[in-house]
Amino acid sequence: MAWLCSGNTNEELVNKMREAGLIESDVVAGAMRLVDRANYVRSTRYAYEDAPQSIGHGATISAPHMHAHACQYLLPWIHSDAHILDVGSGSGYTAAVFHYLIKTASASKGESATSAPSSVSPGKVVGIDHIPALVDWSVDNLKRDGLGSALEKGEITMIAGDGRKGWQEGAPYDVIHVGAAAPEVPQPLIDMLKAPGR
Repeated sequence: MAWLCSGNTNEELVNKMREAGLIESDVVAGAMRLVDRANYVRSTRYAYEDAPQSIGHGATISAPHMHAHACQYLLPWIHSDAHILDVGSGSGYTAAVFHYLIKTASASKGESATSAPSSVSPGKVVGIDHIPALVDWSVDNLKRDGLGSALEKGEITMIAGDGRKGWQEGAPYDVIHVGAAAPEVPQPLIDMLKAPGR
């Protein structure tokens, strides 16, 4: 079913995933609508296909339905002052979506799907990737998508580093999203996770 959710625009892509039941929450759909996937892929021609795409350096951006699934799963732990660590942040796409989920939680306290994102929120998203060139590109992508101010304010931080070790400066985290492969769950990430957290 997911492969039938491709669209010609970001709005159409999100709407198709919503109609197919891949996105259950209006809050998640709203956040994904605010982040134009075309700003986070190498080939904009395929930006709205529900399929993974190469972003260079042996890395990929996951299929949009995978991002939707992760956001749905993590949504109960995302609130206005949430700290989120995005390991294997790649193009910066999920960091942007998480940013808007925090902002929406700040505006609505998670109860109204129609609330606009807040302009003030103490929440923070940290993206970490071990490929410095991808980190630099992700910062450019976030700026291109209108999130330069969030970077300047420290609401989103993108760093180059070993994601298996996390980033202690932002800990503890309410949510740790791992978008990269690992043979086992790294203990440092578990140690940085709040209880309860996910």
